[in-house]
Amino acid sequence: MSQQPYYRRASRLTVRLNGLVGRMARHGVSVLGTAELSVRGRTSGRMQRIPVNPHSYEGERYLVSARGHSQWVRNMRVAGGGELRVGRRTRAFSAAEIADDERKARIVRAYLERWGWEVDQYFQGITAKSTDAEILAACPDHPVFRISVEP
Repeated sequence: MSQQPYYRRASRLTVRLNGLVGRMARHGVSVLGTAELSVRGRTSGRMQRIPVNPHSYEGERYLVSARGHSQWVRNMRVAGGGELRVGRRTRAFSAAEIADDERKARIVRAYLERWGWEVDQYFQGITAKSTDAEILAACPDHPVFRISVEP
């Protein structure tokens, strides 16, 4: 029996709130740094949109999937990039998934320090104050992509 990759489905309330935050970003209102991610659907070919918290760490930009192996993650793996939008400013980017769990653990800890108030509930008890071993153990459940804005 194969185990399904971790994914925490959004509640109806969260879907509605995400829709609101996404619309706000589309109209130029970023809530504490949020942006609207657009990534091409791997089966539909249509652009799929969701609000995300782009995260800066050691001079690089990252997208961390708090909910695990979500649809946007699966689409990003196929598309290799997408767009981030706040208002009229849309920035295309390429994305590379971080495979090294040691590096991911440092990025995830920094992400939780910045965004934990919003996302801790999706990390199954892991917080910014968790041990290195606990965060490292959670890394396979939370994909991380380094994003590079295209010129």
